[in-house]
Amino acid sequence: MLYSVLVVIFTIRQPGNIYRLIIARLAKSFKKAIEEKLGVERPSWGQPKKTSDKYQAIAIRLHPKILLWAKKEAKRRGVGYRTVINEVLLKLAA
Repeated sequence: MLYSVLVVIFTIRQPGNIYRLIIARLAKSFKKAIEEKLGVERPSWGQPKKTSDKYQAIAIRLHPKILLWAKKEAKRRGVGYRTVINEVLLKLAA
């Protein structure tokens, strides 16, 4: 049986300062203790690790009309607008 543990991070706000009561190291020690207790590896937090280098991250400037079209097309198809742009470019590159 797997148990989930909810760790709440409280912050105290003072003028110009934020004090964190639970820091990242403490959260990591909680995760490690849970893994040892349950014998199951817990998933890491944040963005998943890349499993392949299929895509390369770039920055590109597009005309607003192109971006608007891609977002409309993406909404119509139920996919992300970057997927639409990528599919169009792949078709043209083939």
